Amino acid sequence: MSSPNWRPTVSRRGLGIGLAALAAPHPSRAASWPERPLTLIVPFGAGAGNDITSRTLAGFLERELGQPVAVVNRPGAGGEIGLNAVADARPDGYTLGNFSTPGIVTIPIERRPRWTLDSFEPIAGIVNDPAVIAVRPDSPIGSIADLVATARCQPGTVTVATQGLGSASHFSVRLLELTAGVRFEPVTYLAGPQSILALAQHDVVASTANLGESMMMTAGQPWRPLGVMAPERVSLAPDLPTFREAGYDIEMGSLRGIGAPKGVPEPVLDTLSAAIGRVMANPDYLAVCARTMQPVSYLPRAGYAATLRRMDESYRKMWQAAPWTR
Repeated sequence: MSSPNWRPTVSRRGLGIGLAALAAPHPSRAASWPERPLTLIVPFGAGAGNDITSRTLAGFLERELGQPVAVVNRPGAGGEIGLNAVADARPDGYTLGNFSTPGIVTIPIERRPRWTLDSFEPIAGIVNDPAVIAVRPDSPIGSIADLVATARCQPGTVTVATQGLGSASHFSVRLLELTAGVRFEPVTYLAGPQSILALAQHDVVASTANLGESMMMTAGQPWRPLGVMAPERVSLAPDLPTFREAGYDIEMGSLRGIGAPKGVPEPVLDTLSAAIGRVMANPDYLAVCARTMQPVSYLPRAGYAATLRRMDESYRKMWQAAPWTR
């Protein structure tokens, strides 16, 4: 018979094991992620390249994950506002972000947002769209050489539409200025469609864009690219010369990818990475990308993170040598 003063005894080791078991996620619970819809934040307006890339991916990703993936546009400040929302989100994998270079690395260099590159978990690079500079078909500027010569002979007259300080379009103009020794007059618009419209309406002499998005958005519009800032000619437009062919060794564009807030559990990141990998190998997805002029360039998680780190280092060196203040 038990003594009335008897109490059950539990060793500290046993108590620790029991508490750990209660705190650990249940295997079936982890395996069931995701259990509700996901949100993919695009830090740019609707209709431009990042939006098209995100919506194309979302449609296929939700088939892989078994949950809807809602695309939400949060434009402003060159991508900073939308990336604020990603960085501030709960790190549970249910909020993803569209990352686009150079902004994801240059914004924290040129100003002080609420986040840095370390605030995010890069998951995959999916599209690499090189930059172009275009004029109207009736423009007397017929080549890259003509564009440079006009800027040199008529300083202050060559206005070029861009999408803001630190954007890929801004850097494409700045790099050409530095390489050719001329000066253009950038005019800022919120997104690619507005800058393309500005060219059509004769508000600017030239406009910048990424090759794929410009081909998608300018069907039937007055738009004539002069050259592409890629290391070699691109299959989307094989007749379009590179700036390197014109004597200006310039590469610029937009590497678009998917990321999440820092702190997402590793099993969730693995699930997301694997799902995106399957999408990138899906022939139906690749066919849609071809129809919508998206130059697919898949970078798995580790390679994507390493690429962003290298770009961060490169742009920091550029900033130290010559800050981009215009």
